[in-house]
Amino acid sequence: MPVKPAVSPAGRSTPAQASGTAPPRPRNILVVKLGALGDIILAMEAFQAIRRHHANDHITLLTRRQFVSLTERMPWFDAVWPDPAPKLLQVPKWLALRKQLRGGNFSRVYDLQCNGRAGFYFRLLGPGRPEWCGVARGCSHPRPDFGGENLPVTERLLRLIEAAGVPRAGATDLAWLDGDISNYNLPSRYALIVPGCAPQHPYKRWPAPHYAGLVAMLAARGIAAVAIGTAVDNDAIGEIQALAPDLINLAGRTELGQVAALARGAAAVIGNDTGPVHVTGMVGAPTLVLMSRVTDPVRMLPRGPQVSWLKRDDLADLSAEEVFAAIQSHI
Repeated sequence: MPVKPAVSPAGRSTPAQASGTAPPRPRNILVVKLGALGDIILAMEAFQAIRRHHANDHITLLTRRQFVSLTERMPWFDAVWPDPAPKLLQVPKWLALRKQLRGGNFSRVYDLQCNGRAGFYFRLLGPGRPEWCGVARGCSHPRPDFGGENLPVTERLLRLIEAAGVPRAGATDLAWLDGDISNYNLPSRYALIVPGCAPQHPYKRWPAPHYAGLVAMLAARGIAAVAIGTAVDNDAIGEIQALAPDLINLAGRTELGQVAALARGAAAVIGNDTGPVHVTGMVGAPTLVLMSRVTDPVRMLPRGPQVSWLKRDDLADLSAEEVFAAIQSHI
C-alpha cells in the first residue's frame, strides 16, 4: 500500500516547518483493532484522534483480514496489516507474527481491542517492548478505571487514549466513505432496511413478516424499500421479498462506500443490530436500530446525530406499526 503523506492536525504547517527547523523524526505507531465491523466503526473517532496526535508519525493498523480493504481506504493509517490470527498450536505462525511485530520498531501501541488475544500480542513483543496503551497486564499506559460506569464503546476508547495523552479530535469526518450508486436506478424516495445479522446470532433478526408489513406501510406513503446486506443475508431478504414482492434486493451488491451513499439519500434506515447500521448512523441518516435482549443500547448504539432504537427481549414482540410510528417524522 502506498504510504500516505503525514498532515498536521488542521492541514496547516507545523511550528517546526514554519520556523524552518527540521521536524521531529517520525515514529512508528501501531494500532490494534481486530473487529468486528461494528466495533471498527465505533473506533473511528479514536482512529481520527490518534492520527491527529501523531500527524508526523507512521501509523500501522493491525486488523482482521476481512477488514483490510475497508481500513486501507481510511485516511488515518499509513499501512494496514492483516492479523494472521494463529491458533494455539500453530507455532510457525506465532513465530512469524512475533518477528513481524518486533520488526515494526514501534514506539507505541494503542490496543483498541482490549481482549486476551491482543494481550498475548503484548507478551510476544518481549523485553524492551514499546509503550502499550490498553489493558494488558504490565503495560505502560493502562486503561483508566471506569468505576463500574456503563459507557458507550466509543467513549471507552476515547478515555483510554486520553489517558495516554491523546486529545479528542471531534466528530469523525466520513467524507472519504462514498460510492457510486447510479447503476441501481433507485426511485427518488426510498428507505433502507438492513434485515441481516451474523448467522450465529439469529435472535438479533426482526422477523420477516414484520419487515414485510413495514415495506407495505412505506409503499402506502410512496416510499420504496431497499434491502441491503451481504450475500449471507440473501435468504433472510428473500423471505421478506416473498411476502413483499416490491422490495428492492441489493444483498451482496454493495460495499460499504455504497452503503454510505445509499444512506445519505434515504428517507430513513431501519435495521437489526448489525455492522452496516453503524455506517448509516455515522453518515447522518435517520437510523432506527431494532435491538433484542442481548444488545445494550448504552454501549452499542451506533454513533450519529439521528440515531434511535427500539428494544424487546424477543424481537417478534415488536410490531411493524411500532416501527413505522418511530420513523414517521422522517417520511
